[in-house]
Amino acid sequence: MTKVSVIGVGNVGSTAANMIVVDRIANEVVMLDVKEGIAEGKAMDMNQTAQLLGFNVRLKGVTNDYTATADSNVVVITSGVPRKPGMSREELIGVNANIVKSVLDNVLKYSPNAIIVMVSNPLDTMTYLAMKSTGLPRNRILGMGGALDSSRFKYYLAKEMDVNSNEVHGMVIGGHGDTTMIPLTRLASYKGIPVSEIVSEEQLKQVSASTMVGGATLTGLLGTSAWYAPGAAVAHVVESIIHDQKKLVPCCVYLEGEYGHNDICIGVPVTLGKNGWERIFELKLNDKEKALFDKSAEAVRQTNNVLYEINAL
Repeated sequence: MTKVSVIGVGNVGSTAANMIVVDRIANEVVMLDVKEGIAEGKAMDMNQTAQLLGFNVRLKGVTNDYTATADSNVVVITSGVPRKPGMSREELIGVNANIVKSVLDNVLKYSPNAIIVMVSNPLDTMTYLAMKSTGLPRNRILGMGGALDSSRFKYYLAKEMDVNSNEVHGMVIGGHGDTTMIPLTRLASYKGIPVSEIVSEEQLKQVSASTMVGGATLTGLLGTSAWYAPGAAVAHVVESIIHDQKKLVPCCVYLEGEYGHNDICIGVPVTLGKNGWERIFELKLNDKEKALFDKSAEAVRQTNNVLYEINAL
């Protein structure tokens, strides 16, 4: 039996749960939210598609009842609030840090061996908070940001080349933010052909720029954050862990000397399996890419420092 719990079932959390159920990734899925009736209602709605879609996954929605999440193999945490008008970065981090710490305490009380997949924002800093506040082995905590950013990168590459996006390979490393992510255009390929042989340098610069503001672009169009691709990215990560698939996926993980950095959670390519993330692949970055990675890490550290300034750590 495999079990996944999703904490926080707004658009992203509920979409992730729905994909995990429909794709039959786990035998049991629990949705939990603090708002009365939301998780129960969404679970009921999804369960009413079982006869239409032919899935047999046990799905349950609960309001703040962490006992229902007991013995989860993987726990996805999307909890937190969006930044509101007039709210400072410090205030946002303070509110979400308190929420995330409370969630982690409750989750680990009932599922002490779970793999934790962080989605809460700011993602790199909330993943770092989870790592430092729980004391769990670093392989059991990861942020899903790179999976989403890389999918958007491949979408823009495929669009520029007018090819099937499933045949495009590429990844994004660094922080999960508009100014901190690093689309690795030099290493991207189409069926083994470097994309630089297909499109111009100017086109690749535009692809990178579009990727970096991919989330903001959707927010501008939708009036709210995206949820289909983020939810799919979560399901992709969870599937590789639950089914021990050893997929190579860029994720936010805790570094201990890799890429020349320590005591930071940031996006790098890792293999995902039953133990969480199992191996960090150190890419041979050129001088420009290394400089961008160092700059990204410094920006993430500055955000992390707020956790100490507000005594969240």
